[in-house]
Amino acid sequence: MDSSRGAVAVLRAPVAARTWREFGYLLLGLPLSVLYFSLAVTGVSLGAGLLVTFIGVPVLAGVLAMCRGFGQVERARVRGLLGVPLGDPAPVRAAKAGPLAAMGALLKSGSAWRHLLYSVIHFPWAVFAFCLALTLWAAGWGYLLYPLWFWVFPVFTDQPGLQLFQNDEYAFYLDSPLAVAVVCLTGLLLTLATPWVIRALTTVDRVLVAGLLGPSRLDSRVSELESDRGVVVDTAAADLRRIERDLHDGAQARLVALAMDLGLAKEKLAEDPEAAARMVDEAHGEVKVALQELRDLARGIHPAVLTDRGLDAALSSVASRCAVPVKVAVDLPARPAAAIEGIAYFTVCELLQNVGKHARARTAGVDVWKSGERLLIQVADDGRGGAGVTAGGGLAGLTERLDAVDGVLVVDSAAGHGTTVTAELPWRS
Repeated sequence: MDSSRGAVAVLRAPVAARTWREFGYLLLGLPLSVLYFSLAVTGVSLGAGLLVTFIGVPVLAGVLAMCRGFGQVERARVRGLLGVPLGDPAPVRAAKAGPLAAMGALLKSGSAWRHLLYSVIHFPWAVFAFCLALTLWAAGWGYLLYPLWFWVFPVFTDQPGLQLFQNDEYAFYLDSPLAVAVVCLTGLLLTLATPWVIRALTTVDRVLVAGLLGPSRLDSRVSELESDRGVVVDTAAADLRRIERDLHDGAQARLVALAMDLGLAKEKLAEDPEAAARMVDEAHGEVKVALQELRDLARGIHPAVLTDRGLDAALSSVASRCAVPVKVAVDLPARPAAAIEGIAYFTVCELLQNVGKHARARTAGVDVWKSGERLLIQVADDGRGGAGVTAGGGLAGLTERLDAVDGVLVVDSAAGHGTTVTAELPWRS
């Protein structure tokens, strides 16, 4: 099946829309690169020559700003013709207002200098890619369609054809059926191979544009950290709201009712000691319930068993309260950092809660181990499966929480074959 799909892909490649878009990208790249190269080299030469005066500084800044404009054009071409979802680099921001500050920011911008470098080095590559792609494309289709146009050549023999050799005694033309068939076969091979050559050429362009014109690794990391910070802040706010709600609706309401009952018992103590005793006994029961709710709430914030005895004991305690039998195996050489340990604990808690509520499983298992510099957690059950990371769902929220600390969540849940969720966290000791 795979081999037949590969053969179909090879046969369809010469007429595929992707091939023609990539070919158009290479054809358009040459005139644009000539423009970029000419303006960039001329501007840098002029600016460098004028650096002995102040005029060279704004000239160089203007060249860098112009090259950033070239980058916008190239990124648009890559997105439109090559289908690469490439982001924009961080804008150049001056610390102060004014033209001098703007020029200084441009001259100190690594992104702007990368755009200038692209404008220079892309020119020789564009010449090579243009010539190779156009030559192979034209030759392939020309040879393949040779029987349709070989008659246009002047007739010097019994049949017209392309002349390959001639001297005083002999001339050779591509006019025999065998020669025409060989030319067609050569054209077919070239036509089938050229799309993959074009794809390789545009891959180099993708790398150049992504490396020099896209956002830098530092910019991407800063954006990622800003996003993660937002997730952490939102998660913390949601946890605080949950704790406040649990306190208000649970233990606080129960303690308020307890205070009222004790007040009534105090009033009845002299008049009806037996009724007061019953009310005190009921209040004692309410105290036990309130204490249990407070313990559960404290366990939801950070359980004491996790702090005192680590993941193995804490997860065993969670497993004992799960609705289905759970086997826990923790194999760690040492305890991870408290923050990572807490995230691992609450990840398993939420996953086991999902197993108890939705999986309809008979058994489940929790495995925790260290691999290299990563902490791996796997929660598996033999339930109905079909779980997935959907927007607004519990697994989506868990994925965001793990991503905030450079973690990963992978869900394998085929319908009717159980669910296996693997979480990966950075190991910090």
